[in-house]
Amino acid sequence: MIVERSAPAALRCLVVDDEPRLRQVIAHLMRNDGFDVLEAGNGEEALAVLDAQRVTLVLSDIRMPRMDGLELLRQVRSRWPDVAVVMITAIADVEVAVSCLALGAMDYLTKPFHLEEVRARVAQALEKRRLILENRDYQERLEEKVAIQARRLEELFLASVQSLADALEVKDPYTRGHSVRVSHYSSIIAQTMGVTGELLRQIELGGHVHDIGKIGVREAVLNKPGGLTDEEYDHIMIHPMIGWRILSPLLTDVPAALNIVRWHHERPDGRGLPDGLVGDAIPLEARIVAAADALDAMTSGRPYRANELSFEGAIAEIARQAGRQIDPAVAEAVACAAAKGLLLPISRGTPVRGTVIVT
Repeated sequence: MIVERSAPAALRCLVVDDEPRLRQVIAHLMRNDGFDVLEAGNGEEALAVLDAQRVTLVLSDIRMPRMDGLELLRQVRSRWPDVAVVMITAIADVEVAVSCLALGAMDYLTKPFHLEEVRARVAQALEKRRLILENRDYQERLEEKVAIQARRLEELFLASVQSLADALEVKDPYTRGHSVRVSHYSSIIAQTMGVTGELLRQIELGGHVHDIGKIGVREAVLNKPGGLTDEEYDHIMIHPMIGWRILSPLLTDVPAALNIVRWHHERPDGRGLPDGLVGDAIPLEARIVAAADALDAMTSGRPYRANELSFEGAIAEIARQAGRQIDPAVAEAVACAAAKGLLLPISRGTPVRGTVIVT
């Protein structure tokens, strides 16, 4: 086995044959064509060379002791897929040729051969290799461009959703900042329950857009001082379905956020809206945002309520409503996060950080 370490990998080839004289003839030809040439007498020696050196091209016999050319070809394709392999053999058998090509050989030569034929086949194999590498590089760059474009489209989409939320807060001054606070509280509660990654991101988004449907509610009802009639209450409570219809075409890639929009007014006892879901039939993300929504509603001024609760009073009320209006596990997480100082009141006008949605 002969190993040289001088030339760049871009012009290095390995000649593998158990006949030293033939191996030397091919090596001499390849050197004359500008290659740094490495030599091996069988497949095992060839693998040792490849472990030590990077090569562009392997020219290998098929019938060799210890490890034949077909097994060497399998190993090269598996471990060094960018290496071009040309098989050389005295067996003029179509099935053998097909087997070599099926295993990933770039070409196949039979002995005896003309040296010019070797040159032509090597040039053809290297051209195939170049095209394969260029195509792969193009695909990788294309995928990167697509990913960048997808991120940009998502940013634009979120900006559009943000505009809808801002439009709602202009219409309903009593809920100004409500969506931001609900998104933030939802994130803290979810993390306390061990939620991470994509679901956490969707909970933050869903919390931010959960009340989008109020765009379809009459302003006179939204801003009415004092109590609401049954008809007015029913009218306000259509907002989950309105929001769901508005956002369904837009939130196809974030189904948990869409679940929040539709089901944030469901209750574990089955007395919620719009579908009367019971217990765990309500998606976890909607149960979390329901608690965050209730927490902010109880601690914010409303035209139909003279006095809001303190933050501590709202936490206690959520605990009392466990199993009825609030999911018990979520209520426990609210209490836990508050006890640890993670869930704190946010006053109006205070910028909220740590939520991925608000930009």
